[in-house]
Amino acid sequence: MTRSLRLIGIYAHRTFLEWMTWRGFLVTLVLGQCVTPVLGFAVWSAALPDASNLSTYYISLLVVQLMTVFQLDHTLANPIYRGTLSHQLVRPHSPILGTLGTCFAERLWFVIIGAPVVGLLVFLSNVPLVVANVLLALPALALAMVVRFLFTLALALTAFWTQQAHGIVAFGATLTFLIGGSAVPILYFPDPLRSVAESSPFSAMLGLPAAIASGSLNRDQVVMGYAWQAVWLAVFLIVTVVVWRSGVRRFTAVGG
Repeated sequence: MTRSLRLIGIYAHRTFLEWMTWRGFLVTLVLGQCVTPVLGFAVWSAALPDASNLSTYYISLLVVQLMTVFQLDHTLANPIYRGTLSHQLVRPHSPILGTLGTCFAERLWFVIIGAPVVGLLVFLSNVPLVVANVLLALPALALAMVVRFLFTLALALTAFWTQQAHGIVAFGATLTFLIGGSAVPILYFPDPLRSVAESSPFSAMLGLPAAIASGSLNRDQVVMGYAWQAVWLAVFLIVTVVVWRSGVRRFTAVGG
């Protein structure tokens, strides 16, 4: 375990330094991820000016988006397409450790570039942040990161079978946007659809931590949200392990 953590740290440090030469691209990438929550903040604040928790919700959603989005269709699917994954498979550790290191480096850059945007929104809106709600949302944010990582990883691994992995990952991101509470807060969904959205993995990956941080949920809803996160974490962990093992067998059999 210690060796694995050390390797992840080495990969993260190396990737962070490598990406320093792509600072312009990183700024564009991070600002692109900020657009949707910022637009939601502007639209819903104007539409419902008396609902102060909506401003808090979308600022929290921006933080969640920056902390949970992963570019695995590029960092993992592309090596599969190029055949360079074979170089990683012969190393004495799993290629997933390198992927994890890349994701940690990515998080650092997203925090560095995204923090001024979050700070500016907080300053301009003067939204109330309840410390107790923020602390209660932190475990949900951590679980959301893991669930979304596994979800995106499973989609990116379809590169073992198809040339459309980028489109599949983009489709997953679209569903997350539509059902996860970004396009419309889940609390404003009509009742039948709201129940489905609350129990979906998309809420677990995006909307739930923001809703908790904004104080939009009661205690029972928070407990149920955490329960669904645990369920989807287990589901995607199993799916990812199965897809990875099947994909690697196919990759090596074909000639990788």
